[in-house]
Amino acid sequence: MDTTPGWRIGTLSGIPVYLGRSWVLVALLLVAIFGPTVQRLLPDLGWWAYAVALAFAVLLLISVLVHEAAHALVAQRVGFGVSRVVADFWGGHTAHDGAGGTPGRSAAVAVVGPLSNALLALLGWWAVAALASGSGAQLLLPGSGTGVLVLLTYAFAWANTFVAIFNLIPCLPLDGGFLLEALVWRLSGNRHLGTLVAGWAGRLLVVLVVIWGLSPVLAGERVDLLRIFWVLLIGGFMWQGASQAIRSGRHGAAASRRTVGEAAHPVGVVGARSTLASVPWQEQRLWVVLDGQGRPDGVVDPPSLQRVPRAAWPDTTASAVAIRLPQGWAVPLAPETRLDAVIEVMRATGSGVIGLLDEHGHPWGVVVADDLVPSRS
Repeated sequence: MDTTPGWRIGTLSGIPVYLGRSWVLVALLLVAIFGPTVQRLLPDLGWWAYAVALAFAVLLLISVLVHEAAHALVAQRVGFGVSRVVADFWGGHTAHDGAGGTPGRSAAVAVVGPLSNALLALLGWWAVAALASGSGAQLLLPGSGTGVLVLLTYAFAWANTFVAIFNLIPCLPLDGGFLLEALVWRLSGNRHLGTLVAGWAGRLLVVLVVIWGLSPVLAGERVDLLRIFWVLLIGGFMWQGASQAIRSGRHGAAASRRTVGEAAHPVGVVGARSTLASVPWQEQRLWVVLDGQGRPDGVVDPPSLQRVPRAAWPDTTASAVAIRLPQGWAVPLAPETRLDAVIEVMRATGSGVIGLLDEHGHPWGVVVADDLVPSRS
């Protein structure tokens, strides 16, 4: 089972960089939307207008990678463990553990993303001015290479300006939301309260976006379908991210009162090449599978075993039935550590199961996300 977040396209300061498979959808969407605009502005291009639209998609990809690289490098600089950078359908994300985080460090990691887009926007607007002055102050020259270059540069500058400003709106899951979270954290001393405040701010923004997007209906006007599409797309993304932040804040608040040892499940440890028939599975409910280098590679639970007929156990390895988890899912944590630390790893990796390692890197337990959900009264 392939658990990589996409195609690995490089490494940044030791951090793997991936192009998410969903980015292909972004490229197709941009080509479909931007292509007709290019045809209208540069009619002599014909169908080559769609190649220009694809070039714009690539420029946006570069902007996303610069944005995420800024997050990754600063996170690494302030001492966070960064496991990957991914560019995908929703723009991108940088996975880091946040261990030892403070309001100042969190704010520093958050703000550099929009600042990097602001810098790209300034470079873009400078290039637009230079190209326009060099072509007789004309913005577009139909049928000319200069016209294509000016159009792409203008679109690049405008897009980065929008991303920089939009990302600074103080609500999760935007970077501005992490700044708001850090501010509330700094003032109250409670990060989970900051997460809740920024998450609810995100939901409020969605409501405002929907009201704005559908306001023409209230005025008796026709609503452009493309406008509805973008409102639903952005609103859905924002609502999902804000809701996840609210859940995380609630779970974190509950977890802050517990220790890792109180929530951990004991585990057995098995080598990847061990056959199912050779392991005393009844001794533990959960087992951590180690790869050839002795590193945690996945987890085997009862449902995984039940999917394999008993007759096949002598020829089936533990690795074949292991549930692979995202990179960074296993971390060194002592039993007396506050459970907040596990929440941070879950937030960073997206894994619902976190492996616990002792000082020698040996697995001693796991924490499962379902066990952290606060009970309802």
